Amino acid sequence: MNILSLFVVIPALMLLGLWLSRNLNQVRGVMVAGSSCLLALSVWLTIYFIQQRAAGNNAVMLLASSTPWFKPLNIAYSVGVDGISVVMLLLSSVIVFTGTFASWKLKPLTKEYFLWFTLLSTGVFGFFICTDLFTMFMFYEVALIPMYLLIGVWGSGAKEYAAMKLTLMLMGGSALLIIGILGIYFYSGATTMNVVAIAALHNIPVEIQKIFFPFVFIGFGVLGAMFPFHTWSPDGHASAPTAVSMLHAGVLMKLGGYGCFRVAMYLLPDAARELAWIFLILTTISVVYGALSACVQTDLKYINAYSSVSHCGLVLFALLMMTNTACTGAIIQMLSHGLMTALFFALIGMIYGRTHTRDVRKLGGLMKIMPFLGVGYVIAGLANLGLPGFSGFPAEMTIFVGSFANSDTFHRVCTIIACTSIVATAVFILRVVGKILYGNVADPHYLKLTDATWDERVAVCCLIFCVAGLGLFPLWASNVIHDAVVPILAVVNPMYSGL
Repeated sequence: MNILSLFVVIPALMLLGLWLSRNLNQVRGVMVAGSSCLLALSVWLTIYFIQQRAAGNNAVMLLASSTPWFKPLNIAYSVGVDGISVVMLLLSSVIVFTGTFASWKLKPLTKEYFLWFTLLSTGVFGFFICTDLFTMFMFYEVALIPMYLLIGVWGSGAKEYAAMKLTLMLMGGSALLIIGILGIYFYSGATTMNVVAIAALHNIPVEIQKIFFPFVFIGFGVLGAMFPFHTWSPDGHASAPTAVSMLHAGVLMKLGGYGCFRVAMYLLPDAARELAWIFLILTTISVVYGALSACVQTDLKYINAYSSVSHCGLVLFALLMMTNTACTGAIIQMLSHGLMTALFFALIGMIYGRTHTRDVRKLGGLMKIMPFLGVGYVIAGLANLGLPGFSGFPAEMTIFVGSFANSDTFHRVCTIIACTSIVATAVFILRVVGKILYGNVADPHYLKLTDATWDERVAVCCLIFCVAGLGLFPLWASNVIHDAVVPILAVVNPMYSGL
């Protein structure tokens, strides 16, 4: 068995263990053991990948293998990883591990909750290791479906509405996506659905590419919260339980950017070059609109949700710039945003669990009462606005520098407009931090509240360590990602593959 399959086998064993569990301690034990194994496996894979590249192994996909599954349509269980996959697997395992501790005291139906949470994780891991188009789509659907129940049953507020809206919009994107995937397969003339093999053929006529590129890009772009298909995201975030918001924003939305780059742009490069300007306008709107919308929100989760629209828009924005530096920055941004938004949602959930409100106007002086959570929130805010030393800084700087490397006026104007989101982000972050953490205590009852418990501290400290680690030592991630970006960009836009 290929070692990459352990990323699917371990969650499957976790599902079995959860099903057999008879009490809360057993459920927690299964989740901690399984998520720890996934984290250890992803760390080992990252180290192995770096060692292989240093030794001169320049294969497009490492640990690649393929097993026929459905021969009439040439569907196979094909796996393999490059630098982008490796960092996404590492991100996913960190979020699953910390999400386990963030849900430590979740009730009711704890066992059932973790079953659906683990199934969602299975889809995410399977998507990132697969190189077969159909198998990728299958795991993509496995990752989406559990969201309906996780929000609809364990969520808060208008949870049924949010769950239905999210499901319908993402399923609509999936419908577009399957049309695009089938178009790529049948018009490529390939005898396989392997992404790398189809890209190597590069024989889909430009006219056909123009037809199917919007289907694939929008299909994945819906999950990436691209304007105007983003409206499901804030409602979904606001209603989801803490760990689901962490996994949703931290990992699930990254499937959108990953798919746009790996499938839409890589397999339909001619159409990507000709139609990129349309989607570049939409993503520029996403970046600015998301940041400005966050400025006028009063609910902590909605603030972070609209911030996620902006930051995920920045990922698609950078990919469409099609320069080496910008695309590398886009992947670093996916990694950075996944960590810091998970930290944000974890802290918001912990604050809400004590104060029973997310309304900024009803909070104040929390730093005096819960200093650990207060310091964590400040760190998350500083990372979000791109302070040097945290992960947001190298990600955004790489994106904007790489985007401005395009010499034409259109791309540079879009870059300048997108840069204004930095100011808007600073406004809402500093406003919220000042309002909820400092000043007078808003409600005398808050004086009786306690600070973070041990399980909450584990989750918060782990995420802060990762956010600071990526910010202080970004070069390892940049090098790993760069090796994966180069072969894709050489197909998509050879002119700027060296910039």
